[in-house]
Amino acid sequence: MSREVKALSQNATSKPHSHHHHHDDAKGFVQAVEHASEARGLRLTPLRKEVLELVAAAGKPVKAYDLLDQLRDRHGNAAPPTVYRALDFLLEHGFIHKLESINAFVSCHHPAEAHQVPFLICDVCSSAQEVCDERVAELIEAQAKALGFRPQAQTLEVHGICKQCRKD
Repeated sequence: MSREVKALSQNATSKPHSHHHHHDDAKGFVQAVEHASEARGLRLTPLRKEVLELVAAAGKPVKAYDLLDQLRDRHGNAAPPTVYRALDFLLEHGFIHKLESINAFVSCHHPAEAHQVPFLICDVCSSAQEVCDERVAELIEAQAKALGFRPQAQTLEVHGICKQCRKD
């Protein structure tokens, strides 16, 4: 193990982790995305905003076809490509995250900054916690570098049972 990986490993136990559940203030989140879009010169169309609002309001990871059903309830004529284009835009600009293992989407708690974070996903209630600790991404990046590997993307998802479900 390289010195930088060892140092990150040792520090990982000494600093507190910051966890966020994905069911915080949906309206405030959408406003933060609107501000970030404006600052970056991005066009948050009414449909993109509506999809964003649905993801934010879900309170837990939501699948694309569930979003499509909700849009059809409101508009009647929404098609899968419409939803996927909106999701692609939101993903591309870091406003939402895709949880690959469950093929679902959650809002990002830091929409104004590009970052990669691991998620803790409850297999009982389907909640997802964003672990906002850049040391994890740095540790993976350093280990990859030590092995001569050049990562292009990171998706770390840890499945288990959340504190609330363990109590119940």
